[in-house]
This record gives sequence, C-alpha cells and structure tokens, in this order.
Amino acid sequence: MSATITGTEPEASQLSPLQHKTLGLLRRAPDPIVFDTAFVASLRTDVEETFAGFHERLGDTSIFLSKHRVTSVLGCEVQHLQVDDFSWSPAVAGGQVAHRAVQLLINWRGDPVPSDVVDEAIARLADDDSSLGDWIESLGDADLADLRGFSVDKLIKFQECFPPLDRRAAPTVESSVRWPVDGPIVLSGKVDLTLGRPAGAESRKVIIDLKTGWASPKHREDLRFYALVETLRSQIPPRKLASFYLDAGEPVVEDVTERTLLTASRRMLDAANAEIELTVEGRPPVKRPGTSCRWCPLSDDCAEGRAYLDGDDDERP
Repeated sequence: MSATITGTEPEASQLSPLQHKTLGLLRRAPDPIVFDTAFVASLRTDVEETFAGFHERLGDTSIFLSKHRVTSVLGCEVQHLQVDDFSWSPAVAGGQVAHRAVQLLINWRGDPVPSDVVDEAIARLADDDSSLGDWIESLGDADLADLRGFSVDKLIKFQECFPPLDRRAAPTVESSVRWPVDGPIVLSGKVDLTLGRPAGAESRKVIIDLKTGWASPKHREDLRFYALVETLRSQIPPRKLASFYLDAGEPVVEDVTERTLLTASRRMLDAANAEIELTVEGRPPVKRPGTSCRWCPLSDDCAEGRAYLDGDDDERP
C-alpha cells in the first residue's frame, strides 16, 4: 500500500480504535512530498551567514542550543540564567525508563511482556555511568516498584496507541540530531521517536514526541526545532510532526511546510542572539512571567511572578 507509516500495513481488524486513529493521522499520502531544493539551500545559507555574524560576537565562547535552551532563553531571562539545580524524581526518571522501554520494545523479537521490557530498561539504565544510573542504584525496593509501575503504565499506553511498527519503516527511539558538526554554535537534540526515512528527495520522516502530561504550546515549538535541525542536517525536511499525549491517547499533528521551517529558524536565531547578549555581552535579563513561574525557585521573591500566579489561579475552574 502507498498510504502507510509502517511499511506493511496491518489489517484494520487487527487494530484497536486508538491504533487505527494513529495510523490515519500519520500515514503517508499517495502524492510524494518534495520540498523545493532552492528553498532548503536558502534556509541553510541564511542560518550559516547569521551564525558567522554571531561567531564574531562570541569570541572564544561556545553555546549549545537544545529545544529546552531555546524555550528557556525566550521565556523569563532571569530564570534562564539561574544555576540549574536539576535532580532526578520518579516522574522524570519514569519518562526516561519508558522511552528506553519503547526502544527495546520496537527492536524486541516476539511478543514480550511489558513488565519484562521495563525491567530490562531499568537494568540497562542502572548500569549506565550517568546521574540517572546512580539515582536508580540508590532506590529502595518501594521506590523502585513505583518507578517500575509508572514505566509499565506508559509502555502499555504506547502499545495501545500505536499500531505495530514494521522495521521497514525505520522506527528509531531517542535518536540524536546535531548541526553543524562543530563550531561556536551547535544545535542539538534527542528525538523520542522517528518513523520513515527520506527516499531520494522525497520527505517521508515523521518526528514524534511522546508526552505524559498536559498539552502545551511549547511542545509544538519543540518539534519545529527538531524539524529545523533535521532539515539543516540532511537537507530534506521531515513531512510531519506529532506530539503524542499517551495519557489522553491523543496526538497533535502538524504538516511541515516552508512556513514551519522559516518560523523555527527565526525563533532559533532569536534565541541564539539573546543567549549571546546575556552570557557574553552582559545585557541585563528581562523578567517575563509565564507558566514556568509555577516551578521557578525565584517565585516567592518575584513580584511579577507572584502576580502572574495569582491571576492564573483565579482563571482556573
């Protein structure tokens, strides 16, 4: 079949309603999607020329821009400049375990039991020489059981939402993207799930973020950033972007267009410029109250943040 995301499409009778819906939203249309090569070349040239100007301002300093860094610097700059005191929690770690379990599941032969896949994912992460591995190793039996239960729940929801993924669709989990290979400014990220790969100049790749919480407008911006990096890296844009909310069983899907990529490029360049102004040129940061005030460590002493939060509470049902 020509309209597919999975290589060989399963029979409709074998799919649940959720799986059938996902297939319908992400499947490839009969008409190939091919972006204008002149547009892609122009987009890349514009970024390269703007980066060249930024390099002169950076001196010996280097900056790495991820989707989180871009969102952070374009939000409240005061919060952005705070020292990152990140620490692992069951919810955050559970998302990482669930992603590793999805990766194993996609490449696992046979029909594995979800809890067995999660146990293997936890064991592999615990063996990693990383802060997450150290955190998992420190857990007691009860906390480990909580982590396992959260991750099994997310893995089962993934199975409920997605049809079986044929290996010919090149499903890839936690795929790293980076551009350029080196230099004072590097764009980088790690994509939760990709499906498909380009065929000649035809765009076939779908980029998917797996979400376990509430929908947010920034999730769409995150995916557009990934689409931009993929386009700069491979010179072939992906065809679709999807934030998939596993708890709700709902994807938010967007077709990639020239406008999508231009918007993402301008947003990324604005973020790079702001990063240079703040960290290299010493511009005073600007307070921008927003949803991030809810977890900001400065909120108790920030009048603007408190005012935003008080108003936000008043608007909630």
